[in-house]
Amino acid sequence: MAKYQTLLYYCYTTIANAEQFAADHLQFCKSLGLTGRIIVADEGLNGTVSGTTEACGTYMKAVHADERFASTEFKIDEVDEPSFIKMHCRYKAEIVHSGLRDPHIIDPKKQTGVHLAPNEFLEMKDRDDVVILDVRSNYEHSLGKFKNAVTLDIDNFRDFPSKINELAQYKGKKILTYCTGGIKCEKASALLLHEGFEEVYQLHGGIIKYGKEAGGKDFEGKCYVFDNRVAVDVNTVNPVVISKCYNCGKTTAKMINCANPECNEHFTQCDECGWELDGCCSNECKSHPRKRLYDGTGYYVKVPQQINLNKEGRGAFIKDLRPLA
Repeated sequence: MAKYQTLLYYCYTTIANAEQFAADHLQFCKSLGLTGRIIVADEGLNGTVSGTTEACGTYMKAVHADERFASTEFKIDEVDEPSFIKMHCRYKAEIVHSGLRDPHIIDPKKQTGVHLAPNEFLEMKDRDDVVILDVRSNYEHSLGKFKNAVTLDIDNFRDFPSKINELAQYKGKKILTYCTGGIKCEKASALLLHEGFEEVYQLHGGIIKYGKEAGGKDFEGKCYVFDNRVAVDVNTVNPVVISKCYNCGKTTAKMINCANPECNEHFTQCDECGWELDGCCSNECKSHPRKRLYDGTGYYVKVPQQINLNKEGRGAFIKDLRPLA
């Protein structure tokens, strides 16, 4: 039996003095021996934390005891070791960065798409009048997505609002949105309703809950997660691998960060190319003087580091993902 758990959760709720709450909450998490990453904003909480089963149980009870977070739903994974190295709890403007901060435009506490339980989503997703919409970023849906899902060319969720016009062709259909745990869909579905889409739904609990309750049927590939595990299996019914090696095109589900810290490209790479390029995305990065030591995992402990934003399509989203070193 696994000794540790990893908890994925979010809650849209009003938090007064959110900056102070973040500082106090960090100390509370550390007192329990938890590791993880929590974002606190005036609009709520968004977190993934990991620790012993006992510590996670204490944490969930404490969160639920606060009436502001009483409705928080935790997705619980049993893990062999903690999914993070350190504990971070930071105050930010939003709990998921969308650039949509005006509550008069969208407010997930007041209006979102209709929440579908995993089995309801499963029953609806293949209907002729339905469009399945993945609201996640490129690196996520390239690793895994629902069969026949519409994906958007975005490097970060904050790019989603600018893509709304590309979805106009689907206005006469039911839109079923999904993401990893549900948090992005709260804002995406609210924005779609604001823009005139009449029938908007969202997968409650996201891909993670769908895997646990509906067997992950027709989710192709793996699901990207924002911790040391990087990717998790979802589909126990009809699993396939859809992602390709960035360098040779071979089918692979392994995702890494480039060993060159000034690139830090987030990409899929097979083991053969990984060892040949020493964990880099290119020979240019392989010869970089600051290249990190590659141990076959492509995961690096975070230390402050300047990001090179000059490479097209890179960098803008990396600092919000896996650690740099």
